[in-house]
Amino acid sequence: MVKSFFSIVGLLVIVASLSSCGNVKNLQYMQGSFDTTRLNTYSIPDPVVQKGDLIGITVYSDNPIATTIYNQSLVTGAITAGTLLPSSSAPGYLVDVEGNIEFQGLGKLHIEGLTKSGITNLLNSKLKDSLLTNPYYNIRFLNYKITIIGDVAKPSVYSVPSEKVNILEALSLAGDLNITARRDNVRIIREENGRRTFGSIDLRQPDIFNNAFYNLHQNDIIYVDFTRQKAASSDLTTVRNITIATSIISTIAIVISVIRR
Repeated sequence: MVKSFFSIVGLLVIVASLSSCGNVKNLQYMQGSFDTTRLNTYSIPDPVVQKGDLIGITVYSDNPIATTIYNQSLVTGAITAGTLLPSSSAPGYLVDVEGNIEFQGLGKLHIEGLTKSGITNLLNSKLKDSLLTNPYYNIRFLNYKITIIGDVAKPSVYSVPSEKVNILEALSLAGDLNITARRDNVRIIREENGRRTFGSIDLRQPDIFNNAFYNLHQNDIIYVDFTRQKAASSDLTTVRNITIATSIISTIAIVISVIRR
């Protein structure tokens, strides 16, 4: 009887070990070989202005004095969501619900849907030759951010000063996925031009670089779901049953040890 009991315990240990080894593959990113022919080129999309964006625009020209009427005054920067904005930066132009900004010295401009180059072309049409000589501009998205929630180490809203970020960089900002997170279905929620779109990425696939949602856009929401193991570990009933079962097994083991003496 004693031998049978320990045989069962040994079998359970072996099964648990094999299960653990089998789960290792589920934790790996980009499994399999890479098709370098398809993946050796890439492009990063230019961010597009949306309602609610905060756009910093600084005007320069051959006549610095003339440009001052088109520039906002400088203010001290601030720390936001783990990133530090420049020590001094323009307060920025908030894009209203109609996609417009009130530009210093020019009045209302419609910039929703434009990229940086589009804003440059618009400003050139208003300022070049007629008002300023050789104008050029520094244009920044001051509130470029993404939201990461779910089964990650540090869920939060993250500011992205570089104005570009991909899914792997985003998950790194959040301290990577927890061991109980699903890697086969990371979901992205995107809101642009009054529409909401949904995408998903399987981090285990080596061709994630070609996924339309690999490069994130400002205001994207990334949701990382959890596996059944996470749900089970959070279930108080399951935890209680495991505790009781462990106590019973320990008691039986002690009794058998005493009998064998």
